[in-house]
Amino acid sequence: MGNPLRTGQAALWLACSLATQAAIAATPEQLHKHPVWLTLGHYHEDTLGSGHTSQADDPAFFLSENGKTSPRDELAATLEAIQQPGGGDDHASCRFPARDAWLREQLNLPSTSADCPAYEEWFEALNTEKVTLVFAASYLNSPSSMFGHTFLRLDPPQDDTEADLLLANTISYAADAAEHDSELLFAYRGIFGGYPGITSIRPYYEMIRLYNDIEHRDLWEYTLNLSQPEVDTLLAHTWEIQDKNFDYYFFDENCAYRLLALIDAARPGTDLLDEVSTHAIPSDTVRWVRDADLVESVRYRPSAATAVSHSLDTLPRDHQTIAAAIANGYVQVDGPEMQQLSDQERAWVLDATYDYVRYQSEAKGWPREFAAPLSHQLLVSRSRLENAQKIPPAPEPKIRDDQGHDTFRVSLGSGQLEHQAFTQLTLRPAYHDVLDPPAGYRTGAQLQFLRLDARLYHNNNELQVEQLVGVEIRSLSPRNPFFSPLSWQVGFGGRRTDTGTDRVFTPYLEGGAGGSWSLGQYTQAFAVATADLEIDDDLRRGHDFAPGADLGLLHQNNRFSLLAGAKTKAWIINSQHRQDQLYLKGNLHIGREFSLFAEFTREDHFDRYQSLWQAGIHAYF
Repeated sequence: MGNPLRTGQAALWLACSLATQAAIAATPEQLHKHPVWLTLGHYHEDTLGSGHTSQADDPAFFLSENGKTSPRDELAATLEAIQQPGGGDDHASCRFPARDAWLREQLNLPSTSADCPAYEEWFEALNTEKVTLVFAASYLNSPSSMFGHTFLRLDPPQDDTEADLLLANTISYAADAAEHDSELLFAYRGIFGGYPGITSIRPYYEMIRLYNDIEHRDLWEYTLNLSQPEVDTLLAHTWEIQDKNFDYYFFDENCAYRLLALIDAARPGTDLLDEVSTHAIPSDTVRWVRDADLVESVRYRPSAATAVSHSLDTLPRDHQTIAAAIANGYVQVDGPEMQQLSDQERAWVLDATYDYVRYQSEAKGWPREFAAPLSHQLLVSRSRLENAQKIPPAPEPKIRDDQGHDTFRVSLGSGQLEHQAFTQLTLRPAYHDVLDPPAGYRTGAQLQFLRLDARLYHNNNELQVEQLVGVEIRSLSPRNPFFSPLSWQVGFGGRRTDTGTDRVFTPYLEGGAGGSWSLGQYTQAFAVATADLEIDDDLRRGHDFAPGADLGLLHQNNRFSLLAGAKTKAWIINSQHRQDQLYLKGNLHIGREFSLFAEFTREDHFDRYQSLWQAGIHAYF
């Protein structure tokens, strides 16, 4: 491939040429304002004032003492340093090959003579022809992965095999968190910037092992249409930021955000970071990359859990029963239950059972002394059915994660609470609830952040905050003979609560756990034991606690979604009483941009009944 530093220079010259024509004149006095220089330095305009500040938080990223807040000083220091005689890995041209190449092209400087053995060895080892953006689907059981995760795969030349692709390297940006930190501590520090973020290089097979096999997350691979010079530019800038500290923020400066910066550096003018406002959710950033015409092809890689579930779902219900019995040791592999099946039916039962046993032994830790002999018996029996077809692989979902509804939602509705008419405005920055259009999202999954419900009551023109949701998570995962996942929910924020004489706004914390059972392709029933805690001076004893239960039905399809059920709570601290509620909520989906919604609740609280109804429209942005 030749000298990668020279290759990187050529790449940046070509990548920047179009941007240069329409940009600021390339004079030393104005060059620090050039969009490409600001991108390479991760500079952004200050909210107050006319200056710029770099998002890099590592002193090693700058050559000037004022480099973090002065693009001019950093450019001057860089220009002076790259023209110094000598070479070696510590030379500025070797530490910052992307900057070096761009400045030499802009100012028509001679090519560098610096010898950079570490960078050249690194560049050659990556052996990259294409770059693929990989999206790992959301994983509700970890705060760091609730919105999904993105990273870049560095693909070798196309004539290499799939095995070589698995050995390809990846570029990933993540919080450098301590291993002993709890999930709650991680969430807190991630939101408020308590962790450094580090860009790292790891083999792709390790990422597959982590996301695909351990966390059971499907992967989508978006191969980008970057040219070879643009790929080389991306690598040069990756070298510059590798192992440099950029403070990690869960909502905006996260894994997806930092990768957008790399793509912006590779292809000047894409300006993907301009799409980011209050947050950068990975699935949204994939949409921005797609909408910028950067995607060449898309490939789906199902997780081990998805593949096993597909194998089992392919079987008729009575064959699933046989497979479960074999896997749990109640039926012999070649027992009479299997002999009554045709060769093709028997082959599919054996295939599905083998996949399930392998999955349980690897992911769930089934004892080897049980799983290994059973797997061997299944393979031996299956080998006797040479002419039987295998179960087809899991199909690609019709709707990808990036093709689902946008995550920012604005809702406007009107309704009535016990003869008091109101208009309600709801703002939800992120992300999805079970009544939103389900295409592209996990079935039965709900994750909402910072939702604000504000009501204007018409009788007295009083504006009230009805609810402020900090975090609200729900995971309804149906149980079956093979899998017994826990359905759970948790949330906190502030809400209006009835004290018997008034409706006051109180902080709350709620949670619950239980089970869910499928009633068909689109419907599931659930039963969840709940617990609610409210803490506020407006309550007689300052706090109240209520154990309870939530029983309901959830139906989700691409036309409409329905949620119906009954809740009961027993408040036990202030004045012991029950709060019972029947509820019915529905959304009619109009494409992926709008939904019409309606809801009705009937509640018995403090020995009086009251009803709430509301209808309106959701808009997704």
